[in-house]
Amino acid sequence: MKTAHNATERPQNFLTDHDVYLFREGSHSRLHDKLGAHACTVGGATGVHFSVWAPNAKAVSVIGDFNDWNNKAHRLQPRGDNSGIWEGFVASVESGTCYKFHISSLHHGYQVDKADPFAFYSEVPPRRASRVWALDYEWNDGDWMARRRDCNALDAPMSAYEVHLGSWRRVPEQDNRPLSYREIAPLLAEHVNALGFTHVELMPITEHPFYGSWGYQTTGYFAPTARYGTPQDFMYLVDFLHQAGIGVILDWVPSHFPSDEHGLGFFDGTHLFEHADPRQGFHPEWNSAIFNYDRNEVRTFLMSSALFWLEKYHIDGLRVDAVASMLYLDYGRKQGEWIPNRHGGRENLGAMEFLRNFNEAVYRDHPDTQTIAEESTAWPMVSRPTYTGGLGFGMKWNMGWMHDTLKYFQQDPIHRRHHQGQISFSIWYAFTENFLLPLSHDEVVHGKGSLIGKMPGDEWQQFANLRSLYGYMWAHPGKKLLFMGGEFGQRREWAHEESLEWHVLQYPLHDGLQRWVGDLNRCYRAHPALYEQDFTGDGFAWVDSQDWEASVLSFLRHGKRPEDTVLIVCNFTPQPRHNYRVGVPGGGYWQELLNSDAVIYGGSGAGNLGGVEAAPVATQGYFHSLFLTLPPLSVLYLKPATSA
Repeated sequence: MKTAHNATERPQNFLTDHDVYLFREGSHSRLHDKLGAHACTVGGATGVHFSVWAPNAKAVSVIGDFNDWNNKAHRLQPRGDNSGIWEGFVASVESGTCYKFHISSLHHGYQVDKADPFAFYSEVPPRRASRVWALDYEWNDGDWMARRRDCNALDAPMSAYEVHLGSWRRVPEQDNRPLSYREIAPLLAEHVNALGFTHVELMPITEHPFYGSWGYQTTGYFAPTARYGTPQDFMYLVDFLHQAGIGVILDWVPSHFPSDEHGLGFFDGTHLFEHADPRQGFHPEWNSAIFNYDRNEVRTFLMSSALFWLEKYHIDGLRVDAVASMLYLDYGRKQGEWIPNRHGGRENLGAMEFLRNFNEAVYRDHPDTQTIAEESTAWPMVSRPTYTGGLGFGMKWNMGWMHDTLKYFQQDPIHRRHHQGQISFSIWYAFTENFLLPLSHDEVVHGKGSLIGKMPGDEWQQFANLRSLYGYMWAHPGKKLLFMGGEFGQRREWAHEESLEWHVLQYPLHDGLQRWVGDLNRCYRAHPALYEQDFTGDGFAWVDSQDWEASVLSFLRHGKRPEDTVLIVCNFTPQPRHNYRVGVPGGGYWQELLNSDAVIYGGSGAGNLGGVEAAPVATQGYFHSLFLTLPPLSVLYLKPATSA
C-alpha cells in the first residue's frame, strides 16, 4: 500500500476560480474536464487529481486499489471557496485503477462509498467502482465529420434503426453473451447499409446497474457501459459507423436516475442532485429520483454530460428520453401528490429553463448535430427555437401518429372504413412540430407483442398489412425510426437477454419484408420529395383522404423543385381494385417506383406493369387522372417519368 497522506496538492489548469464561478452559476458546460479523476503531474510526480462535489460532507477521501480501500489514507481537501468541491492529488495511481469516494456527511453521521459522478469508465456491473481512465483515441472519421451537417440537416433524409446493443446479436455457443462494441461494429454497419438506414439510434449505453432497465436507469452519465468493452471500444464502434457513412444518435436520460446507494441519490447525506420533497424528487411510476433542475450545479452536471458525448464520442444527435415527465410537475401523480410552481401551475419551470439552455448549448457548440425530444403530450413548440418561446429541440417524436396508426392497422380491414379519420388525422397537425415517426422498442415489450403480431388476418395478410404500414410510414411527412427486428417481422416480443430471431430470414415472407424495408429506404433517400419538405405543408397535398368506403388514401409529396413529386396510393383492404381513378397534377407517363405487393416482397404480384399513362380526365381538382390497379393491402409509389 502507498504511504498514507492527505491529498492536498492541486495541479495547474484544474478547476480554476472561474470554473467554480460558472459551476455555481449553472453555465459551465465542460465540467467533465475539471471534476472526477484526471491523470496529471504535480511537482515531478505523476498521478491522478481527484475532485468531487459534496457540499454537505464533513470529510471526503478517495479509496481504491491503490490504498487497499482505506478511507483514512487519502483525504481530499475542501477548496475553501464555499463551492462544496473536495479535491486532491494522489501519486502513482495508474490507468484502470478502481476507486470510489468515501463521504462522511455533516448530517446524521451518514457515511457512504460513492462512485464518481464524472467517471469515464466503471467496473463491469454488478461491480460498482469507478476506474481511472483517459479518453485518448485516434479518430478516422474526418470525412464524415466534415459533411455531417448536411447528413443531419432538417431537409435531409433521416431513417434511424433503433438498436439495443446487448440483444441485437448474441453468441449462443459462449453462454449467450452479447457482442462487444468492437465485434458488433462491422456487423451492424453492414446490416444498416444493406437496408439503407441513414442513422443508428442506440438505446442508452450510459452505465447502469440494472440490465433490465435497458440503460434508462443511469448511474454513469459520462461512462459507456463496461458490459461491452472500454470507452475506446465504444469510440471504435462510433468511428466504424461513421466511416461507413452512418450517423449515430444516442438515447440520453436527464429525467430521472436510480436510487442505488453508489449512485447520485442522497449523495453527501443530503438530497444533492434530487429534490428532498418526494412530491418533487421521486418518480412514482419508475421508482427513481428526479433531478432538481432548479439547482444551478445540477443543470451544469447534466449540460456537461450532454456536450461530453457530442465532443468526446462524436455522437451526431441526442434523443432525450421522457421529456414530458420533466415538464409536468404532476406527471404520474394524483391530486395532492405534487407541488404547483410559483404561479400555481403544473409546469416545471426549472426543467423548462434547463431544456432551453441545453438545446442552446448543443446548437451553439455542435451546430451540425440534432436534439430529439421524446415528448408524449401536446406541449407547444417543443421543436421551435427558444427565441420564439419554444424549447429549442430539433425534432420531436410523433407519439400521436404512432398510437393512431397502430390502432388503425390492428383493426380487421372490414372495419377500417369506419376509422378513416384515424389514419388521416395526423396531417392536421403534421407541421406544428418537426416530427419524427417512431415505431420504437416501447411498442414491442411488456405484453404488447411484436409488430407483425399486431397485424390482423392470416400469415399472408399479416405481412401484407405490415408492408403497407411501412409503406405509408415512409411516405408520411416526418423522419423515420424503426426498432430492430421490425425490419424482418420478428414474431416474438423483444427480450433484452436474447438475440433477435435472425433465423426467420430463411422464410420467404420474413425475407421479403426485409427487402421491402431496404427498398423503401433506398427510394426514400433517392427522391427529395419524400424528405426535403417534411416540416412544411408545401411538401404535402391530399389527392383524396375521404374514400372511406374503399379504405383508400392518396396523396402527393413535393420536393423543393416543382418537378420533384411522388404520388402515394394506399389500399388498406384485401380487396384488389381495378381502374381506380386518382387525380394527378400532370400528364404523361407515371412510373411505378414501389409496389408493396410485388412478388419479391412476398406479395401476390398484382400491379401496373411498371407504370401508367395519365389520361386527360379531370378529377379531384386535377386535370389528369391515372387509372390504377390497387393490389390487396398495398402501397404504391409513382412519379412522373420526366422528373429526375
